[in-house]
Amino acid sequence: MSTAAENAHLQDAAKRHLWMHFARLGSYADREVPIITRGEGCYVWDQHDRRYLDGLSGLFTVQIGHGRAELAAAAAKQAEQLGYFPIWSYAHPPAIELAERLADLAPGDLNRVFFTTGGSEAVESAWKLARQYFRSIGQESRTKVISRKVAYHGTTLGALAITGIPALRTPFEPLAPGASHVANTNHYRSETCGDEGPDCSLACADAIEEQIHFEGPETVAAVFLEPVQNGGGCFVPPPGYFQRVREICDRHGVLLVSDEVICAFGRLGYWFGAQRYDYLPDMITMAKGLTSGYSPLGAVLTRDFLAEPFLRGKASFAHGLTFGGHPVSCAVALANLDVFEREDILEHVRELEPGFRDRLESLRDIPIVGDVRGAGFFQAIELVADQEEKTRFTAEQREDLLRGFLGPRFFEAGLIARADDRGDAIVQLSPPLVSGPEELDVIASTLRTVLTEASERMLG
Repeated sequence: MSTAAENAHLQDAAKRHLWMHFARLGSYADREVPIITRGEGCYVWDQHDRRYLDGLSGLFTVQIGHGRAELAAAAAKQAEQLGYFPIWSYAHPPAIELAERLADLAPGDLNRVFFTTGGSEAVESAWKLARQYFRSIGQESRTKVISRKVAYHGTTLGALAITGIPALRTPFEPLAPGASHVANTNHYRSETCGDEGPDCSLACADAIEEQIHFEGPETVAAVFLEPVQNGGGCFVPPPGYFQRVREICDRHGVLLVSDEVICAFGRLGYWFGAQRYDYLPDMITMAKGLTSGYSPLGAVLTRDFLAEPFLRGKASFAHGLTFGGHPVSCAVALANLDVFEREDILEHVRELEPGFRDRLESLRDIPIVGDVRGAGFFQAIELVADQEEKTRFTAEQREDLLRGFLGPRFFEAGLIARADDRGDAIVQLSPPLVSGPEELDVIASTLRTVLTEASERMLG
C-alpha cells in the first residue's frame, strides 16, 4: 500500500475496531483519529509526519523521553533469555534485582515490593493488603479508606471507590463499599485551605482526623494521598501537612498510603514525592515512570511490619496478577533507573523547575489565567472567567473552551497538553524529565499563543 492508502486503512481500522480509553468515540465520525507513529526525545510524530512536543509525557509517564535504544535493548535481551515466568511462588532475577533496588531508593524501612502491571492495580492491591494485614493481626473491622475529593486513584472498582471524582464513579455504582472523601489542598479555592500558613496545614489535615472519628477509628484501615494531587490540577500540600497527617494516622493506628503513580521517579525532582515533602508512608504505590512507559509495570512498596504476618507458617497474601513483575518489564525498569542515575535526571528537574515555573507564571497577564500551581515537572494552570473574582466557567463554557477549542488547538499548534475539567477548568503540563530550556520555551510560547486566542474567544 502507498502511504496515503496505509493511512486511510489505519483510520478506518481505528474507527471500526479500536476502543480508545476515556474517548468520545462519536467525535471521530467526521474527523481523523490522531495516530502517533513514532517518538524521539521530547517529541512525537503522527501518521502525517507532523511533529508535536509531548508536554504530557504521554500520560505523566515517559520520564526519560521517547526512543531510548538502551531500554529497547534491555527488553530484547531479557525476552531472549526469559520472556515470561510468573512470580506466583517463584522468582526470577529481574524481579529480585528491581525489588532490591527500589528498597534501596525508598525512604525508611520501605523494603518489600509487591509487583503489579499498572497504577490502578497497585492502588487496589494496597487496599487489599491493608485489609488482610489488619485481619491477620486481629483487627478485622479495619476495612475502610479515606482519600480526598477530586483525587484520581484509578479505574478498577476498588481504586475507583477511592477516587474522588463523581463523574468517573457514577456510571459504575455501586462501587466497593468503605471509601469516603475529605477536603483537598486546593489553596486557590478551598475555604479550609485558603492560605499556605500553619493554620491551613492543620485545617486540611484535621479534615482527615474528623473523618476518622466519624467513621470510627477502629474501622479505618488506610488513608490514600498523592504527594501532589493530580485531579483538579496539581494541588500541592501546604507546609507541615504530611507531618500532621502522619501524626494523625499514627495516633489512630491507620496506615498512610502515598499514591505516587504520577509523583514518583523524578516527576517532582526526587525518587519519591514522600522524600520531597519529608514524610514516611506505610506504603507507596507506583507505576508510570518506573519504566518510563516502555513496558507496563506497577508496584506497592511496603514497610517491613506489613509483611511480618505473612512471613510465618501457612500465611500468604491472597492476591496476585499474571503479569505482575513481568521479567521483561522489570529489566526495562532497571535500565530506566540506570539512565536516571547516569544522566542525573533528578538534579536536572530540580535545576530547571524554577525556570519552568517562571515561564508559566508569566502567563498570568492573560485574562483567563487564574492560578498557576504544581511542583517539579508537574504543573497546572487554572482557567477562569474573571481573574479578580475567580469566577468559574459554566459547564457549557468549559465544554466549549476545553474540548471545543483548547484540546484541538493545542494539537494543531504542535503541543500535547491536557485540557481538563475534573474539577475546575485547567491546562496541565508534565513534560519529559529530559526537557531542556528550549522545550520549556516552546511550551510557554505555545501556551501564550493558544491561551490568548482562547481568552479572546471566551471574553471577547
